[in-house]
Amino acid sequence: MKNKVVIIGCGNVGMSYAYSLVNQKTKVTEIVLIDINKNRAIGEAMDLNHGLPFAPGKISVSAGDYNDCSDASIVCICAGANQGVGETRLDLAHKNYEVFKIIIDKVVLSGFNGIFLVATNPVDIMTHITYKLSNFDSSKVIGSGTTLDTARLRYLIGKQLDINTKNVHAYVMGEHGDSEFVPWSNAYVGSTKMEKFLDKEILNEISEKVKNAAYYIIERKGATYYSIGMVLTRITNAILDNENTILTVSSYILEYDLFIGVPSVVNRNGVDRIFDIELTIEEKQKLDKSAAVIKKEINSLE
Repeated sequence: MKNKVVIIGCGNVGMSYAYSLVNQKTKVTEIVLIDINKNRAIGEAMDLNHGLPFAPGKISVSAGDYNDCSDASIVCICAGANQGVGETRLDLAHKNYEVFKIIIDKVVLSGFNGIFLVATNPVDIMTHITYKLSNFDSSKVIGSGTTLDTARLRYLIGKQLDINTKNVHAYVMGEHGDSEFVPWSNAYVGSTKMEKFLDKEILNEISEKVKNAAYYIIERKGATYYSIGMVLTRITNAILDNENTILTVSSYILEYDLFIGVPSVVNRNGVDRIFDIELTIEEKQKLDKSAAVIKKEINSLE
């Protein structure tokens, strides 16, 4: 199988992902763009190709169709309605369900046997829908989950403490949405507990900023896309480099029978396993509550 990535949906998110792949050193050798507006995909491919002489690696970019999914390693779905001002991610579920029914059917019919990577919001629900419609093994269906939220969290902590974000070890778990939470009992700077550096009031303030970050950005510029594009590249690298990296992607949890953002070991197999961390009673209740929010919306769709 080639290290080929097919991106479905050439909007801001899909193209931020493609641009990030082109500009980072990755194992991706080929990018194929698919969009309902074929001319848009052609134009985007041309634009990216013109910058390839300055790319860090050799890569080909083209506009294609669903037949191109047949030998892809990853098919990333970025298509769907955008989140508007005052609209929650859950408000998008019914709109994007109809879009996904068409997309998944076409991808599966191509003979695709790689890994689905889902970015469309509400991402936990859309990942679950992809799993159900494709009949793929749950390990082969991954949502971006709370990976972006985790990046936002580490950025804010690093800024607060004037510490490199790579030395901040903390996660956001649950729904990529209003019921997400930070399990502070598992948060560290270096090897030292976070509570040694920041008091509870500041921790709560940071977690609220993380949860509301998308609303702040959407209010100011209409959408978020650069950071999620980089997140998708990070997940792609973890898959293609067989990294066994822990990322808070949206993974299938048997206890809840749904996909939700939890620390997961990601490699060439997709989600190889859930990385089990010990939660406090309160944190487990928050995860249960977040799962219930996702479950309610799934039930309303089904």
